[in-house]
Amino acid sequence: MVAAKFVEPMLLPFQAVPRRWTPAVNFRSANKGLRTAMNNNVGIWIDHKKAVIVFASTDGATSKTVESEVGSHGRFSGPQEGGGEKKYEDRYGGHLDHYYDQVINELGQPEALLIFGPGEAKLQLKERLSRSKALPETIVGVETSDKLTDPQIVAKVKKHYGIDR
Repeated sequence: MVAAKFVEPMLLPFQAVPRRWTPAVNFRSANKGLRTAMNNNVGIWIDHKKAVIVFASTDGATSKTVESEVGSHGRFSGPQEGGGEKKYEDRYGGHLDHYYDQVINELGQPEALLIFGPGEAKLQLKERLSRSKALPETIVGVETSDKLTDPQIVAKVKKHYGIDR
């Protein structure tokens, strides 16, 4: 007698994939809670191209990079009729808002938050955080700094919070 092989049915593009067992715990939110419990102090180096988020605690420091999809903000050079420049500025602002939302979603619930970096992005993020209901008033400082490498960013955050490791 020949053993039959189980073959998964082929799904057509319009058919839904059958649901499988899913855990009752949302791992994304559970992971944020774990990250928050372990890393109370957060430092963010941010510009319009990327943000480096450093989670610092007495156990050490970990970092995460959030890349921006915002292109360079050049001057508008198009036809002057129809409000082209206004649409261009609105689109650019929308991309920045999405980028700042991504950064804020990665923060969790820090006890203290240091924001630093070159340019205006740090001030725009601070303004956005002050309007956010998700984070309490945790900003301990906003500093201007040059472009830094990732190890320099981690070292600056550890020094700010007095972590030796």
